[in-house]
Amino acid sequence: MTTLLIITGLLTIACIVLGLQAWRDRRRHNELRRLLDNADALEEVLHQARKRMTDMRAVVGRVAPDIGAVAQASLEADGPVQQGLRNVLEHRLWIAKNADSASLHELQRAVAALQRSHNQIAQRLEQLEGAGAELEEAARAVEEQEAREPSSLRRHEP
Repeated sequence: MTTLLIITGLLTIACIVLGLQAWRDRRRHNELRRLLDNADALEEVLHQARKRMTDMRAVVGRVAPDIGAVAQASLEADGPVQQGLRNVLEHRLWIAKNADSASLHELQRAVAALQRSHNQIAQRLEQLEGAGAELEEAARAVEEQEAREPSSLRRHEP
C-alpha cells in the first residue's frame, strides 16, 4: 500500500512537471509567433510609408515650388524607412540565431520593442496621410485657380 502511494505521488509530480513544461513551451511558442508576426507587420507598415512617400512626390510636384520645397525635402529623405527596414532585418537575424535558446522574457522584450516601433511608424504614417490630404487639397486649389486665370498671369517654370 505504501509503495502504491509513493508511485502515485511520483506520477502526480511527474504529470505536474510535464504540464508546467508544456505550458512554458506553449508560451514560448506563442511569443515567438507574436515576434515573427510583429516583424512582418513592422516591415509592411514601413513599405506602406515608403509607397505613400513616393505617391506624395507627385502631389508635391503639382504645387508651387515655394510651398512644396520642405515637403519635397522630407519625402526625399528615405533614411528613416531604410533604418527601420535594417532594424527589422536585425530582428529577423536575432530570431534565427536565438529562437531556440532565448528565454521567454527575452522574447517578450523583443515583441514589445517591435510593437513600439510599429506603433511609432504607424502614427507617422497617419500623420503623413493627413499631410498628404492637405497637400492634395492645396494642389487641387492651385490647379483650379490656375484654370480660372488668364494664361498671361500663370507662373512659368524657369
